[in-house]
Amino acid sequence: MCNVCLSRRGLFSGMGALAVAAAAGTALPRAAMAQPSRSAETPDAALSLLMEGNARYASGKLAERDFSAGRAARALGQAPFAAILGCADSRVAPELVFDQTAGELFIVRVAGNFVTPDGLGSLEYGAAVLGTKVIMVLGHTSCGAVNATVEALQKGNTLPGHIADLVRAMKPGIEPVLKTPGDDLRQRAVVANIQSNVRRLQTEKPILGDMVAAGKLKVVGAYYDLPTGKVIMV
Repeated sequence: MCNVCLSRRGLFSGMGALAVAAAAGTALPRAAMAQPSRSAETPDAALSLLMEGNARYASGKLAERDFSAGRAARALGQAPFAAILGCADSRVAPELVFDQTAGELFIVRVAGNFVTPDGLGSLEYGAAVLGTKVIMVLGHTSCGAVNATVEALQKGNTLPGHIADLVRAMKPGIEPVLKTPGDDLRQRAVVANIQSNVRRLQTEKPILGDMVAAGKLKVVGAYYDLPTGKVIMV
């Protein structure tokens, strides 16, 4: 067997062992824990740190940071306190939105901020192995992926290439909103899409759902308001 194959086998074997140990509440080897300390150790504290950071960002009072500080420690490992399932939109950068430095946030991004198989595995790894205490599904106002889904569902048009896959993935969460009267359909669709993915993550087995039930993890939803920079919980 080639050296590359052996290396990959060892990598995934090690990841699996860490995940099993973390999910079971078993202490990890000391070498695996040689990493920076976590900024929050409970779900409530982690959510508070996110919202406090956003308040600084929205008010233009960002914390002064030396981004080179801690670089050597981060080379040994990571200890993010929160995970973000966010949209790929270029106007929404989670580290800026929540005024956090490198190593604090574990981020998964896809247009429309919905759960994919790869994204789910990443979030499970973040929670079970890296120890994130909160997962935030973060949408935003004027979301192009949501708007495209609403239009496709209303008009029955098919989008080109794999863009159509976004519509199919987001349809279950957004379609019920089209049947409900009310103003600002597109913003209601943004919120419905967020809430649908929050519900899914809260109950996903065997890792996230069990961690939520045990109080070790919190899954919440929010959207970023583009004009103001504020994050609003939903």
